[in-house]
Amino acid sequence: MEKNVGLLVRLVAKPGKEQAVADFLSSALPLAEAEQNTVTWYAARIDEQTFIIFDTFPDDEGRQAHLSGPIAAALMVHAEELLAEAPDIKPVAVLASK
Repeated sequence: MEKNVGLLVRLVAKPGKEQAVADFLSSALPLAEAEQNTVTWYAARIDEQTFIIFDTFPDDEGRQAHLSGPIAAALMVHAEELLAEAPDIKPVAVLASK
C-alpha cells in the first residue's frame, strides 16, 4: 500500500500532564493498527512537553477516515485536560519514503 498523504500533529502537554500524554499516545497504537487505511503511524516525543504524531495513508479518503476515527475522537475528549493548546494538525504530501 502506497503512502501518498499524511498528517503531522504537534501536541503540547500541560505542565504535569506529560506522562499522561505519553501514556495516551502509547495506548492509541492498537487503534491505529486496526485502521485499514492507516499505512504507518508514529507517536514521538520531541522534548518534555512536546509530542508529535506522524501517520500516512494511501489517499485523502483514508486520511479523512482517520481524522474522524477513534484516535482523533479520544484526543478531542481529553484535549482540554491534557494539552496546553489545541492540537496543531497539518496535512502533508509524502514526497519519498522507504
